[in-house]
Amino acid sequence: MTFEHLPDGLGIGVPAPRLTWTLPPGSRGQEAYELELDRAGRPHRTGRLTGPDQVLVPWPGTPLVSRERVGVRVRVWAPEAAEPSAWSEPAVVEAGLLEPADWQAVPVGADWDEDPQAMRRPARVRRDFRIERPVTRARLYVTAHGLYEVEINGRRVGDEILAPGWTVYPHRLRYRTHDVTAHLTTGANTIGAWLGDGWYRGKYGFDGGTRNIYGTDQSLIAQLEVTYDDGTTTVIATDGTWTAAPGPILTSGLYEGESFDARLHDPDWATPSGVVGTGEWLAVRTGTRDAGTLVAPMGPPVRCTEEITPATVTRTAAGRYLLDFGQNLVGRLRITVDGPAGTTLTLRHAEVLQDGELATRPLREATSVDTLILSGRGPLTWEPRFTLHGFRYAEITGWPGKLKADMVSARVYHTDMRRTGWFECSDPMVNRLHENVVWSMRGNFVDLPTDCPQRDERLGWTGDIQVFAPTASFLYDCAGMLDSWLTDVGLEQLPDGTIPWYVPVIPGEPMWTPIHPGAAWGDVAVLTPWTLYQRFGDLGLLRRHYPMGKAWVDLVERLAGPTRLWDTGVQLGDWLDPAAPPDDPAAGRTDRYLVATAYFAHSARHLALAAAELGEEADAIRYNALAEEAAVAFRRRYTTPSGHMTSDSPTAYALALAFDLLTSQQRRPAGDRLAQLVTDDDARIATGFVGTPLICDALTDTGHLDVAYRLLTQTECPSWLYPVTMGATTIWERWDSMRPDGTLNPGGMTSFNHYALGAVADWMHRTIGGITATAPGYRDLLLRPRPGGGITWARTRHETPYGTASLAWEQTASGGLTARAEIPDGCRATAELPGCPPVRLGPGTHVLDTTELAAKAA
Repeated sequence: MTFEHLPDGLGIGVPAPRLTWTLPPGSRGQEAYELELDRAGRPHRTGRLTGPDQVLVPWPGTPLVSRERVGVRVRVWAPEAAEPSAWSEPAVVEAGLLEPADWQAVPVGADWDEDPQAMRRPARVRRDFRIERPVTRARLYVTAHGLYEVEINGRRVGDEILAPGWTVYPHRLRYRTHDVTAHLTTGANTIGAWLGDGWYRGKYGFDGGTRNIYGTDQSLIAQLEVTYDDGTTTVIATDGTWTAAPGPILTSGLYEGESFDARLHDPDWATPSGVVGTGEWLAVRTGTRDAGTLVAPMGPPVRCTEEITPATVTRTAAGRYLLDFGQNLVGRLRITVDGPAGTTLTLRHAEVLQDGELATRPLREATSVDTLILSGRGPLTWEPRFTLHGFRYAEITGWPGKLKADMVSARVYHTDMRRTGWFECSDPMVNRLHENVVWSMRGNFVDLPTDCPQRDERLGWTGDIQVFAPTASFLYDCAGMLDSWLTDVGLEQLPDGTIPWYVPVIPGEPMWTPIHPGAAWGDVAVLTPWTLYQRFGDLGLLRRHYPMGKAWVDLVERLAGPTRLWDTGVQLGDWLDPAAPPDDPAAGRTDRYLVATAYFAHSARHLALAAAELGEEADAIRYNALAEEAAVAFRRRYTTPSGHMTSDSPTAYALALAFDLLTSQQRRPAGDRLAQLVTDDDARIATGFVGTPLICDALTDTGHLDVAYRLLTQTECPSWLYPVTMGATTIWERWDSMRPDGTLNPGGMTSFNHYALGAVADWMHRTIGGITATAPGYRDLLLRPRPGGGITWARTRHETPYGTASLAWEQTASGGLTARAEIPDGCRATAELPGCPPVRLGPGTHVLDTTELAAKAA
């Protein structure tokens, strides 16, 4: 049993959380179910409820109130079963603070003068309190203006980092609920928090960045509620009784890195005896916060998910240590070191090397330097708290003595989503490409979907996730995280319907501010909620974001006018087409207004689909008609009767074919022309952000599967596998971020960790792997592998909301194919193996052989 899209039910922010469960193994399906809610020892059962629903089932009782804790379990009746299953293990859901009136805490921070335009030394805040009787329950509800880490009696609370994350702070500030019962002791206690600038007031953004985007205060907002054995409660909330002092972190920034002076650190600072007799702790400054803007999380936090030791450690002639972790990642170094007081260690980071040195030019103004000053009090294990770096290589200067590999590790951080998708095949280079996609998703799903994790940018670009969402939603359960981010997209949507280029919005003069509506980027408002609905079966998510998508399509309708051609305004077109010059990524081969009009038709059609699912029948009719009008206008302006495009580019054909904008008579010649363009260029890639996710499907669907495989397996630049030949372990922003001679692309945008061009993995999962969802949440599946490209076997697995779906196929010596399929209980599938008629499959494990199937059909 799970609740909403959360890993657990503690601190949930909705009073009627939806319930999801998987069926007992071998039950094949669900004919009925019964739920039991245990509220304070008073169980209530729903009785037998007929129906197959088991994903995001409505809450069956009265809504939760703040702090209420309910145990939930389920039992099910399989088809034709006389008796129900055993009850599931109880799962507990506990409401957070659901009403603004529940909050007593106010923001507290340092009360000393600061230069708001400079890097400021972060503060720590603390308060002592006493516990005089046995505690039965203690909860900490906590957030901050900036970033925080809390300790109680010297013990860290939670394990997330960069909390509370980045939302549109004026409207939504996320708080988290922690069970801190075990942190407390009878007698004297202390709660304290480290503070950091983060996105709230640190320097952020490109072209020099902007400080204090949301405010100048750095403040903790915390409410500790302690319930005793007699049922009484004490609340210790941030208020004027707290104190603040400068901490040992001298400076900290997400771009700049962190500087820590261990000589200034008292490890007992957050214990009752930690600051006795010191005069540096002063009264805090209190602030204000609209408690109505405090919201509970919709997804998991950012955590360390892996720790990697260096593959090599090299001492340079200058005495520095160069570390290669063998993998481009996002995280921080953790080091264990001992040396004399005042010894200064400098840690620098980069994704690639050039001429044996860290290549830092792609970082632009994100210096990514951490500094540690030793205290001389013995061995110290340290990593920075409030920064994050994108790197494969690190350089350490000033290490006392000899650095050994076990003294340092790279800790990998990202939103701690559950992994749900896996793929591998007989081609090692294709496997490495897929791993690169996974690593780029991990590095850029850091509380929101960013474009890159290393330079002075790291923004939630709407176009990037729009094209990557199908891949992302196969690989990880990202529904809660993206639902939260889409909520912010809706908050940042302009009154006229314009969707910003990136969300949250920050200053981006001169190119990105003021905001203009742009195709492919703005279409995230329609297409990404639809993708998430298809993959996770969440109709509520689709409903919440429907007004945002409708406002976007209505805006584009007005911009296109009666002609239904969107041929005006600022457009990025097929961004980063490899033919575009390094300093003008929008200057690709495809008419940018062709792209805009194609997306207009595509989004109108998907808005109509969403309307139909939501029961908005009038809207479904209206937007279907609008989509057809835009498609007709597209054909008149951008195609010839013979099926050729006015922009004779692969992206133009890929858009027209994948978005189904052509007549049936035009599709075949358009597909043939696309295949010819690809083969004439020896199957080197010629698409950017818009065309890349579509081109393999466009080729496959028009009978050119062989050309799609040639495109996938090309190793010459530009291609998907060219970076693999250059040792890439993530997806690059540009096809040639590194040139064949080892030099870096001269463009100012040269990231080596950028997931957008990895959107081809969705085609790999469906076409090579053979698993496609044909009903929301994968309740119906199509198993249709399309072997090619010399690949002789593939194994694909996806954890659907209903359970595991997998397909493993292998070519036989006779030229046939054998396949082993696993269908979750409660689901159905159709298997379409090469040369065989479709076969309907129910839940369970199935072994199929094309030779046997063909013989039966004959």
